[in-house]
Amino acid sequence: MDIHPQEKGRRDVLRQEVLARRDQLPAQEWREKSRALALRLGSLGCFNQARAILFFVSFRSEADTFFLIRQALENGVQVAAPLTVSRDKELKIFVIRDLENDLVPGYQGILEPDPRRCPQLDPALLDLVIVPGSVFDRQGGRMGYGGGYYDRFLANRAPQAVRVGVCFDLQLVDKVAMAAHDQYLDYVVTESQIAGTARHC
Repeated sequence: MDIHPQEKGRRDVLRQEVLARRDQLPAQEWREKSRALALRLGSLGCFNQARAILFFVSFRSEADTFFLIRQALENGVQVAAPLTVSRDKELKIFVIRDLENDLVPGYQGILEPDPRRCPQLDPALLDLVIVPGSVFDRQGGRMGYGGGYYDRFLANRAPQAVRVGVCFDLQLVDKVAMAAHDQYLDYVVTESQIAGTARHC
């Protein structure tokens, strides 16, 4: 059963309110929270043991993922990033090896892999997916940004991968109203806590 239109309206309002609070974080606080989040994510066994990880490339006020990507590259992990194909409403993923040269502005100005430089990766090879979003709960519920790209990708292309959402504490709520197609996460990592079902790590 999908979400009632009235509930969808409440979800949209909640998303806007939470994103507005995130956008208001002072730059220094944003950096400190991002670094604390990265250190906490680094304590997860499934993160340290993963051989192939899909990272989203952080944009605007999202928690900074560049530090994590550099760390994974230095540790010899196969790192992938998504390229959004808006006409097909899907994500394609490509291996990145050089943060400075492999990424170019793409969908909505977000940095994406340059397919002329980066080889495409089969999503079935992913051990872990780092998932962005607007609002999360401690049970692994998640609201994205409204396009459903990650929900479709996780359900259809990478069901085997451990799913880890990253966000700031201010993006956590008691309960996210989930639609039938929404995908739950295994973990949600913030600057102060790790929440989720603990099925994999």
